[in-house]
This record gives sequence, structure tokens and C-alpha cells, in this order.
Amino acid sequence: MEFRKVFDTIPEKFDKWRPRYCDEAFTDVIEHSQLDSGKSALEIGPGTGQATEPILKTGCNYLAIELGEHLAEYTKNKFKSYDNFHIVNDDFETYDFGQQKFDLIYSATTIQWIPEKIGFSRAFDLLKNGGTFAMMLMKSDYRTPNETLYNKIQEVYNEYFRPETSYTQNLAYKNVVNYGFIDFECREYSSKREFNADDYISYLGTHCDHIVLKEPYKSKFYTGVRDAILEAGNKIILNDTIVLYLARKP
Repeated sequence: MEFRKVFDTIPEKFDKWRPRYCDEAFTDVIEHSQLDSGKSALEIGPGTGQATEPILKTGCNYLAIELGEHLAEYTKNKFKSYDNFHIVNDDFETYDFGQQKFDLIYSATTIQWIPEKIGFSRAFDLLKNGGTFAMMLMKSDYRTPNETLYNKIQEVYNEYFRPETSYTQNLAYKNVVNYGFIDFECREYSSKREFNADDYISYLGTHCDHIVLKEPYKSKFYTGVRDAILEAGNKIILNDTIVLYLARKP
């Protein structure tokens, strides 16, 4: 199974454990795009809506396009109380949007799964002149606040982490300027999360390359990570950096 489709197998777990983005990032996206009830937004791959509600609350005409059938259905039910929420279960790379154009197109991590030539070009074509293209992602550091624990967990990874396919996504976000976008900038925000052993294992189980682990490695891997955290006082801290890339269509 393609990594970009594997999340569709765990919609409930994905919704519970995937991290949310900070209010400051959404404030910046909304201000940059001047989003309100008279404008339109397209979210690429909302998953289960970790980055959806703050945009919906502007009253904008919101459309999501989600590849996963189960994710799309889950998210449709989650936001059914919003009259301005609309979702299409299809592939952003190939879907025919007709004459639709948007004031804001944004993605929380999903754009990395799309080849830049397709993703950046389609976003540019679908934006109105002056429209905003926003891309968010989260980088998590658990080494700095947990040096000894980090080393023990790395030993577990080295021994048991054997995914059949390696995660290799690496999108060069700055390349948007090669597709007609201007005013490219990067903004960063800091936050922190804390987990006990069981909760951290649940969180790890929402990572694409962890979902596809096979036995006997899978059980041994999760047991090893859990035991390491328990031995460290049943606590692991993640220092998160939320990264927001912004660009504009002239």
C-alpha cells in the first residue's frame, strides 16, 4: 500500500493522536489570505481535520479534497454542523475542479506526498490572482529534552524497526517560486507535548512507516520503546516546531 493511502486504515486513531497546529499559525494564514465569509478556501488532504476548524470558523466557502475514503467520511461527519463545509473524496493530482478558483489553498503536511511539479502547478492554477498558498508541517524533537531516553529508543529502532518500504518524502518548499509564486516566506512557532508510555505508543502507531511494520518486528519494536519510556519515569517530552510556508499568486 502507498504510504499516502495507509492513513485511511486508521481514521479514528488518526483523529485522536495526530497533533494539532497552534492558533498563531492559523491566525497568520487567515490574515495573510484575508479570509472571511466572502472568500473561498481549498484544503488539500485534511485527514480527519487537524487543520480544518479554524478555517471553517471564518465562514469562508470551504472545500476539502481527501484521497482516503474512510478519512473523507469520518471528516464529513465530524464537521457536518458547518454549513460551509464541503468535501470531495478524490485525488488532488487528477480531480477536475472545473471553473473553481480559491482565495486560499492550504495543506497541513499533505502536500509533501504530491510531486512538486504537480502540486505546486495545480495550486497556482487553482488560486485566484493575489491568492495565498499556505503549507504547514510539524517537526518534533525528542532528543533534546530526553537525551538518555532518546539513545535507548534509538537502540530499539536499530534492532527492530524494519519497514518494508522506507519513508523518503522530502519536498523542497522553497521551490514554489519556480512555479510563479512570489513573496515566499517561512514562519515558525514552538510548542511542547508530553506523553506517558502507552500514549506515545499510540501516537507512534499513526506514523505511516510504523503502521506498515510486520511481525515479529512490530511487537518487539513497540514493546522495546514502551519499556524504555517506563524505565525513564513513564514520561517522554516532544519539543515541536510548527513550520508555516506562505506564498502568493501575483
